[in-house]
Amino acid sequence: MSSMKKSLLAISLVAALSAGTTAFLLPDATAQSGAQTPADAAASVSSTPEAPLVSGLPDFTRLVERVAPAVVSIESTIGARQTRGQQMPDDAQIPEIFRRFFGPGFEMPGGPGGPGRGGSAPRGTSMGTGFLISADGYLLTNHHVVDGAEEVKVRLSDRREFTAKVVGSDAESDVAVLKIDATGLPTLRFGNGASVKPGQWAVAIGSPFGFEQSVTAGIVSAVARSNQYADQRYVPFIQTDVPINQGNSGGPLLNVSGEVIGINSQIFSNSGGYMGVSFAIPIDLAANVAEQIKKTGSVQRGSLGVQVSNVTPEAAAGFKLPDTRGALVQEVLPGSPAQRAGIEPGDVIRAVDGTEIIASSELPPLVGGKTPGTKVRMQVLREGRTRDFDVTLTALESGAASANSRDAQSPSPASAASGNALGLTGRDLDAAQRRQFGLAGDEGVLVASAGRGAAANAGIAQGDVILRVGRTPVGSAAALDRALQSVQPGDTVMLLVRGRGGATQYRAVTLPETAER
Repeated sequence: MSSMKKSLLAISLVAALSAGTTAFLLPDATAQSGAQTPADAAASVSSTPEAPLVSGLPDFTRLVERVAPAVVSIESTIGARQTRGQQMPDDAQIPEIFRRFFGPGFEMPGGPGGPGRGGSAPRGTSMGTGFLISADGYLLTNHHVVDGAEEVKVRLSDRREFTAKVVGSDAESDVAVLKIDATGLPTLRFGNGASVKPGQWAVAIGSPFGFEQSVTAGIVSAVARSNQYADQRYVPFIQTDVPINQGNSGGPLLNVSGEVIGINSQIFSNSGGYMGVSFAIPIDLAANVAEQIKKTGSVQRGSLGVQVSNVTPEAAAGFKLPDTRGALVQEVLPGSPAQRAGIEPGDVIRAVDGTEIIASSELPPLVGGKTPGTKVRMQVLREGRTRDFDVTLTALESGAASANSRDAQSPSPASAASGNALGLTGRDLDAAQRRQFGLAGDEGVLVASAGRGAAANAGIAQGDVILRVGRTPVGSAAALDRALQSVQPGDTVMLLVRGRGGATQYRAVTLPETAER
């Protein structure tokens, strides 16, 4: 082999090896038949891209080019603050099921120095995202991005920075409205939240971990989703599998037309990072909240004045219901719109203004989304019959949906005792005990003992107060016994119980087939 051939072979080996796994050596015959000079190889590179080998997949480049300029990064400075002295478990003991999207330096609730621990929370910053909704500088983000902030900085896509004013924010919906002093800004259009369907494409733009203008995509997994780990019970979340991480919070969720359909707000995670379950606030709800904030600085919601729960199979059996659809009324607050309309504990709310209620979590956002003073028609199932009630909603007050916390006193030894098939021993309440539980003069029977029978197995304990057996009110130990006389082995009885902590709920008590009286 000539020296020139040896040199060429050496060059070929170096080039192949330097290309790593993407290159390999061909046998001599093959190499010779396909040999090209460097000039030929350069000439074969096309100046225009070839047609894609895979077609039909979405391409979001045009969408991003159009909407990204209206997406901003937000940095909130959180000042040092005193916190409550109650001691909480170490962070390692707290399940990391639900995380907000803050950047480094932000203290999570219950974290060192955070709410629920003694001492002072250190000064820090939180990172989030927002988007412009008006050319004169109004923008939307999440309440939790700016909550407690001493200063809020907004950085536009063109790198300009502004100090933002918090016009107002609403913790119940996790929506905040900010304003920067600028004009001629790009804005995003709102889509129709009611048209969002599971399976459609969705795109998010935000600043995960501070990486601004990051684009991720996925599909809508579900709509009108409640999140038991969130504080926003009045929000019917859009659930997606769009990758969302810390810093995305407050950014837009977009449809393929580039319209905002939601505000990215929360994730469900065991690790603190993306795990395929993300939640967004529907834009229709967010827009309504934002408009109220801009006009009045606050948000009003409709209130019905009931406590509800899901209809469990046990409750369906106890109330002889055809299925488990609807919201079971556990408590009707005194003087509430529901009480004035005639709704009672034990009723099952099946629809509001024609919108069907499948689970109890669907009722609060449906009612809360209406303006106080609105008259709604409620379809209620009571004792096997469907009835309609017209209810005029009032304004929801802070904490109005929750029963007041009350501590139970020990049973009075002078009270009249009772016994029944459920293993309960009841005692009449005296006037002081009724006042303590917030009861009228003829309401309730105090549980002196739940025994070891069916009632105890259902979670009823000494100090609880039984208000109803099924739909029948009971006001004395004797009335309780009479209401339970017809209970047979194998029956399920619904008892409306006010617990020692003040919560009122129905409990399903099933008498065993071999029950002894």
